Amino acid sequence: MKFGQTLLWVFLLTTWNEAWGQLRYSIAEELPKGSFVGDVAKDLGLKLPALRDRGVRVVSEGKTQYFALHGKTGHLVTAEKIDREQLCRLVEKCVLRCEAVVDGEMQVYDIEVEITDINDNAPSFQEKEMEIRMNEMTTLGSRFPLAEAHDQDSGPNSLQHYELSGDEHFSLAVQAGPGGDQRPELVLAKVLDREEAAFYELVLRASDGGEPARTGTARIRVAVLDANDNAPVFSQEEYTVRVAEDVPVGSVLINLTAVDADEGLNGHVKYSLKKTKDTASQIFQLDSETGALTLVWSLDFEEGYSYELQAQAHDGGELFDTALVIITVTDINDNVPEISVRSALSEILEDAQPGTVVALLNVQDHDSGANGQVRCSIAESLPFRLEKTFKDYYRVVTAGELDREKVSEYNVTVWAVDGGSPALQSSTVLALRVLDVNDNSPVFAEPRYRARLAENNAAGALVLTVRASDADWGQNARVRYRLSEGRVRGSPLSSYVSVQAETGALYALRSFDYEEVREVRLWVWAEDGGAPALSSNVSVLLEIVDENDNAPQVLYPPAAAAPSAAVSGWSGVELAPRSAEPGALVAKVVAVDADAGQNAWLSYELAKATEPGLFRVGLHSGEVRTARFPLARDAARQSLVVVVKDHGRPALSATATLTVVLAESVAELLSELGSAAAAPAEPAASLTRWLVLAVAAVSCLFFAFLLLLLALRLRHWRRSQLLAASGSAALRGVPASHFVGIDGVRAFLQSYSHEVSLTADSRKSHLRLSAGSCCDTLPAPPPPGEPAQLLLDDSAVTSRADLAASTSLEIGRNTGDGRVFLSLLFKFRAYSFMYVPGRHLVLVLSCLMPLVL
Repeated sequence: MKFGQTLLWVFLLTTWNEAWGQLRYSIAEELPKGSFVGDVAKDLGLKLPALRDRGVRVVSEGKTQYFALHGKTGHLVTAEKIDREQLCRLVEKCVLRCEAVVDGEMQVYDIEVEITDINDNAPSFQEKEMEIRMNEMTTLGSRFPLAEAHDQDSGPNSLQHYELSGDEHFSLAVQAGPGGDQRPELVLAKVLDREEAAFYELVLRASDGGEPARTGTARIRVAVLDANDNAPVFSQEEYTVRVAEDVPVGSVLINLTAVDADEGLNGHVKYSLKKTKDTASQIFQLDSETGALTLVWSLDFEEGYSYELQAQAHDGGELFDTALVIITVTDINDNVPEISVRSALSEILEDAQPGTVVALLNVQDHDSGANGQVRCSIAESLPFRLEKTFKDYYRVVTAGELDREKVSEYNVTVWAVDGGSPALQSSTVLALRVLDVNDNSPVFAEPRYRARLAENNAAGALVLTVRASDADWGQNARVRYRLSEGRVRGSPLSSYVSVQAETGALYALRSFDYEEVREVRLWVWAEDGGAPALSSNVSVLLEIVDENDNAPQVLYPPAAAAPSAAVSGWSGVELAPRSAEPGALVAKVVAVDADAGQNAWLSYELAKATEPGLFRVGLHSGEVRTARFPLARDAARQSLVVVVKDHGRPALSATATLTVVLAESVAELLSELGSAAAAPAEPAASLTRWLVLAVAAVSCLFFAFLLLLLALRLRHWRRSQLLAASGSAALRGVPASHFVGIDGVRAFLQSYSHEVSLTADSRKSHLRLSAGSCCDTLPAPPPPGEPAQLLLDDSAVTSRADLAASTSLEIGRNTGDGRVFLSLLFKFRAYSFMYVPGRHLVLVLSCLMPLVL
């Protein structure tokens, strides 16, 4: 049963040691430097390459390193010659401790090396010669303490026995002390007689148990004195003193008292301490007269907590008594906890997982009891925590996620506080730098960018600069820019703009034309230099600003024809009755400008006229009106030059030439125009033939348009019933197809209205031409890609109420009727592109039919 329990304890002890990573070795003292202690690599299960890669090292407490690790073999060897007696003077079992730290695994293994004793010290007496004074009256069996021999070795190599040689009057007795030590005593075996022998020479020999044994000797001289029958006697055989380690030097610890019954010199007592090799004799001092035990050297509980002294009291007759003084030192909290950093990281990635080991610490306090119990802590605000591993070791591990962009460096202060009163504390600072990982995307300075660029810019012009910043560091924060793929008017976006990869500067690669491209929308990407790279984008709107690079374009009248041109060139000829009142509308100049804004705002002015002051031009409408009544002296043919200007800077302009004929009748108009014709008149017969052909064509058209007119009248009557309440809204029901646009420009041209009436006289007809207002200024063409829209303005249509200022022309049926008819046809052709409703053509033809017939 006992054998089984022993095996169980051995197994549990082995398991305990392996669990706590402890290695135990034993070597003899006095081995030379470099002697083998143990195979650490084998015992830890580490291969030699792994031993070098993991950074295994040996750390010993104190300044002197007694052991080292051989890097090539993995053996633990001695780094110094070890003297057991010097290191473990007061300890029976001498054990040196060191630690094997594996940096790569953040592991610590405790190593205990027991230093075994060898017989390298012989017993020795502190006093080589001793003198003992004995009264001749000393009784047989009296015992006299002798000086003890000391052997620094331990175990069998220490002091084993004493031998006395010299004389038969004395014998040797050895007493066992409280600590198991041997105390030799000289025993009087035969009565002394001073007259027979006054001195005796004895030899005391001390031997140890080594092989071979070592010995030490001391000479004893015994002097026989006259009788002194009373020896001093201490008040106590054993004195016990308990003193704190911080007691000041010079303090009296205890007063020893001894009494001698004799009188005179034999009764005078003096005190002394028995000298030993122990350092206690150097720490304490006994006053020979008073017996006061005084502290002469500071105490330290960690160096010695108990001392034993032998005090002697001598009288004048050399009789004495001995007493044992035991001094116990109590511990006070005078040692600050010591924090040793065994292994620590200086850098850590910000994406390190919680629980990553940052440092390995060892905390010690040389005090005892509660004074040596240490508590460690770190600030709770830091993302780190302490974990106790075994014994006095702690690990500093990460307790949360790290963010370099918030905190790039940590100074982790570890505090160690003992349990004393008052408590003592110490601290150490671990400097840890957080390394960056690419966890932040670039962020643009603005949520969106908008820039304006004037058209006709130079190729390579700087448009704007986008800025993006990255909260990361180093390569992860290096931002490069690029454009997203896209197309503008069917062409790649990269052919219009480019972005500088390093600076984010956006450049125009070509000259923009506002009339072609009004704006460019694009996306700019910012990408950092991390792996993998992170990116973000921002929208950029590039607005093209219009410049005055297009001159006004005159739509009506068309390019002016020479006054002597054929009849087909009458498009620039206008009729003004001589009876027209001031303000009567004569014509309207229609112009457009491809620019936008104020660059397309047009103004009109009369630059040149045959008769200054007769006509005026509306500044913004372009309408040519009479400024006064025409006079008889005014020339019948008036030439007007109208200048059209825009409001750009500088302003651009164009000119339009109008020919106005002052005539009361069509005959006068034709006569004036005919007189200006360069070609000779055709014969009457030829003219009659053409007139017949024209009448036949008109007759055919009349019957076709008569049917159309009937349908339109019915439709118009139905619509007028529905829209009778709104006067000006009647025009809104006309389809857009009835309005003619010029060159794709969105415009509504208000034409002249003509009304023809017949009188009862078959020889005369009356043709009434009412001049309404022409078209207003046309807006710029729509941007590319936008559908053209027709803008209908009610004020642009001339109602029948405006026909009051009409001019009546009386046409006679004579030989000139054919020419008058052709004149009307050409006039109709010249104005036909400005007519909107087709019913006017039917009306004119219906009026002309009776005239021709």
